[in-house]
Amino acid sequence: MLTRQPVLVLNQNYQPLNICDVRRAVSLMGRGKAESLLTSGHLLRSPSAWHELPAVIRLVYLVKRPLHRRRLSRREVFMRDGLRCLYCGARTRDLTLDHVMPRSQGGAHSWDNVVSACKSCNHRKAGRTPLQAGMKLLIEPREPRPNPYAFFHAERVQQSWRPFLPWLDDTPVAGALNGATPAGALAPRVGALAAGGD
Repeated sequence: MLTRQPVLVLNQNYQPLNICDVRRAVSLMGRGKAESLLTSGHLLRSPSAWHELPAVIRLVYLVKRPLHRRRLSRREVFMRDGLRCLYCGARTRDLTLDHVMPRSQGGAHSWDNVVSACKSCNHRKAGRTPLQAGMKLLIEPREPRPNPYAFFHAERVQQSWRPFLPWLDDTPVAGALNGATPAGALAPRVGALAAGGD
């Protein structure tokens, strides 16, 4: 159903805010709260005319959104550590979590005490500290910076949105849009990065 199609919503400064459906996007545009930057190529008929459906809209006012701390989870720890063991450096998807200061010795389940470890290093270290086990961490674990774009999962991203999500794609804007560069398409790359996008 066309009204359920996803639409990328950008802040006034071109920073990605969220994803809504076409119905919500058209409502925002109809009330003068947003403008269409890129259309989807689909048409919707109203009683009086045909309308191009938006794929990307931009709010005409700035929304201040607080940054939320990342939730401590296996996936987030593995991503923070680059899918590698922080003891031997092996890159593998067969990772475990290790508490640097073992919980049996009073170690906390916190960002600065949890690291990715391959099964071999985890077994070798066992219930000891790295010093007791004669092992050394490659880097000191720290809490990662808040991720304002956590809701952009790869499977939900439309190809036409990529010029507005610079951390996902390094291809030029024109190439990503098959030669078509909509008005303002270059601004999000600069705007999002200036606003703190990674």
